[in-house]
Amino acid sequence: MLRQVFWVSAAMCGVANASAQLSVGAGLATVRYPGGSTLSTPSVSPAFLFSAPTFTANLTGALALLPGSVLYSQGRVDLWGATAPLGERHLRLGAEGLWSGSTRSDGGRTTTAQGVVELLWSVPAGGVGVGGGPSYGWIAAQPPSVTALHWRARAWWQRGTASATLSVEPTRFLGAWFTDVMAGVVVSPADGKVVASFSAGGRISRVYGSKGVASGFLQYYVTPALALEGGGGAYLSDPYQGFPRAGYVAAGVRWFPPARREVAAAPVKTAPPLVPYRRGDSLFVRFSMPGAESVAIAGEWNRWTPAPLRAVGDDAWEGRITLAPGTYRFNLLVDGHDWVVPAGVATLSDGLGGLVALLVVP
Repeated sequence: MLRQVFWVSAAMCGVANASAQLSVGAGLATVRYPGGSTLSTPSVSPAFLFSAPTFTANLTGALALLPGSVLYSQGRVDLWGATAPLGERHLRLGAEGLWSGSTRSDGGRTTTAQGVVELLWSVPAGGVGVGGGPSYGWIAAQPPSVTALHWRARAWWQRGTASATLSVEPTRFLGAWFTDVMAGVVVSPADGKVVASFSAGGRISRVYGSKGVASGFLQYYVTPALALEGGGGAYLSDPYQGFPRAGYVAAGVRWFPPARREVAAAPVKTAPPLVPYRRGDSLFVRFSMPGAESVAIAGEWNRWTPAPLRAVGDDAWEGRITLAPGTYRFNLLVDGHDWVVPAGVATLSDGLGGLVALLVVP
């Protein structure tokens, strides 16, 4: 019954495009149910995100202590992938599979699974997707299980360090329709110290009733490895697992273990690292990317969140960075979907079969 809060807590690891990101959160959540009853519980929530241009795996979980010394655990696996372009460079097929489940030490168990196949059209600044698939839900001691068919239409936009999403999901559930509509905005300044998000929407149904919800979240990075996070709002009921609609307030801390470093510190290929140039009191980087429609830089200093560069003519792209002296790993995101290591810059293995470029601030 608390799994929506825990999913949000785990997801508050930021909007990042790193190859892999592990984090562990700990905090306290207070949930208020219809009728006025409340429940406060401490929890631990690990999360793992693997991201590539055409594949994403997001794994989250939570372990909480409920009143009466009841242990509650929850897990969620969300996998998304897309094909190569279907003739037209902006058109692809995508598929998403989601599984989640919960268990209690006093015997309660639930599970749900969903699948969606969709047609995607995307450009660097955003895109749209339309598709559908089956949904399944099961609650212990309440047979039989339920299945449903749900459809999804969604759109997303990216401008600078802000992104927005909109989704509409009609579902045929136990002989009647309900439609979930959700919109969200995520903002992360270029320095990567703050990640803020807001979402609002609701469920529309003549049979199941119409309800609205909204929530907001804020994450502040005290250090690159430690963030304070908090949020509040309300979430919709989950008919597949029998969880009711409720309001909540949550706060905690999240730790990001440092990425595993290569034993060999030598670059993979003999080339100098990138050294930014100075213009007044500011540092700038510049890259040549012939034919690119957009270029963004992402690195350790901003938790691999792409920061757009601006075109300055002759296929050159430039951007200002704020960094203390040191050595940093980075890559470029070209046209919103291709990760590129700039030519002529020293590289290291990222430990996952790819390469990252090196930047040195003297």
